[in-house]
This record gives sequence, C-alpha cells and structure tokens, in this order.
Amino acid sequence: MTNAQIWLIVGFTAQTLFSLRFLIQWIATERAGKSVVPMAFWYFSLGGGAMLLSYAVYRVDPVFIVGQAAGLFVYSRNIYIIKFKNRPELAD
Repeated sequence: MTNAQIWLIVGFTAQTLFSLRFLIQWIATERAGKSVVPMAFWYFSLGGGAMLLSYAVYRVDPVFIVGQAAGLFVYSRNIYIIKFKNRPELAD
C-alpha cells in the first residue's frame, strides 16, 4: 500500500467519523423529543476534525487547514465547558 493510499484511507475514515456526529445528534434528539447535543457529538467532532486536519496538512491545503484548525478550537472549548464549567460545584 502506498503512502497516498494510506492518506486516502485516513481522509475517508476522518470524514466518516465527522459525519457520524450528525447521526448521533439526530438519534439523541429523536429519543429526547427535543434538540440535544450529546457529548459524543463533540468527541466525534474533535476526533474527526483532528484526523481531517492531519489529512489537510498532508494535502497542503491551506483553506482546509485553517477551517479544520478553527473547528478544533470550538470542539475542544465545548468539551472543556461541558466537563468543567457546567459542574455545579464550579458555578460562580
């Protein structure tokens, strides 16, 4: 298997992870009967986004790199806020 083929597999795997987050969100929303964003959505966003960023770096695509890097900040920040800022013992 060539290096290019490996990166193509990485790219498709990343895109699959990134897309699955919407399926997870949809299922959670249907189960709750209201719009919800489960933690798994943010973890799939972070994992898929990190893999897509690595693929974008490999492809040397500056537009894709900037877009994915910005997204990683948002996903990481949401995970941080949910895990550490939303805890009652840490509330102001």
